[in-house]
Amino acid sequence: MTATGDQSRAGRAVPADEDPGGFRRRLLDGLAASIVEDGYRDTTVADIVRRAHTSRRTFYEHFASKEECFVALLAAVNQEMLRRIPAEVDPNSPWQDQVRQAVQAWIGYAESQPAITLSWIREVPSLSVPACRQDMTEAFVTMIQALCDTEPMRAAGIGPVPRELAVMLLGGLRELAATTVEDGGRISDVSATAVRASIALLGSRS
Repeated sequence: MTATGDQSRAGRAVPADEDPGGFRRRLLDGLAASIVEDGYRDTTVADIVRRAHTSRRTFYEHFASKEECFVALLAAVNQEMLRRIPAEVDPNSPWQDQVRQAVQAWIGYAESQPAITLSWIREVPSLSVPACRQDMTEAFVTMIQALCDTEPMRAAGIGPVPRELAVMLLGGLRELAATTVEDGGRISDVSATAVRASIALLGSRS
């Protein structure tokens, strides 16, 4: 995955009317590119503005810190993921197929920008704003619960899914993705395992 690929996806997730001048978008693109090249921890504001072809003054007109810029980037990426995954699931198909569709959609988007995905999983726990971490988790938990609240799921005794089970499912998928990338693999390498484990976890309630 090239830096350009990560930048374009992160940039497109930001509403165009949010920043008529495009500076905010360019700064998020700059951060995304720097994460791909150097990782979040080694990225500085100077790196971001250099890649964004703008100034530190412009950066601080939009963000109070590198962390705030990172949170905005992750919010944009997560918003796009939360939009894409439900769109890939057929709520009328057998429940196992619904799980497969959802997991593969998650993996597909995560693999399209592995550096951002890994940074999201590993760096968010260290952020200084607890509410941000909680909001990100709750958004995905809510999505999982909604995806599992379909007629085939209910008929199989699976839905509605308790929050605790949704958290376990999310945490397992994230950790599997992160360790795979850290070991030099592709997230899609563990797609079959992720699908089988998710089906087994949800099916244990039936």
